Amino acid sequence: MSLPLRADLLQQHGFVHGGAICYLADNALTYAGGSLLGDSVTSEFKINYLRPANGGDRLLAVATALHGGKSQAVCRCDIYLVRGDERLLCAAAQGTIRKVG
Repeated sequence: MSLPLRADLLQQHGFVHGGAICYLADNALTYAGGSLLGDSVTSEFKINYLRPANGGDRLLAVATALHGGKSQAVCRCDIYLVRGDERLLCAAAQGTIRKVG
């Protein structure tokens, strides 16, 4: 999943706002969990910001399901800043995804 960078996604220092990074991580985690569970929502997640995301073209989220059961899955997501052919890891998230219904 990716998010093209635009001026309205930046905070006062010119970095991508943490809320935009969280939005991307939350959606990617839920898609990863949903690949095992079907219709799903995020129960909880945490995120670690590793470096400022600035000067790139887009953010790229790569999420995987680490473990899945009948009603929940634990997933991980790495968020990269993409500059041309270069990928820089800028955040890492992990969350619990719950099956709806």
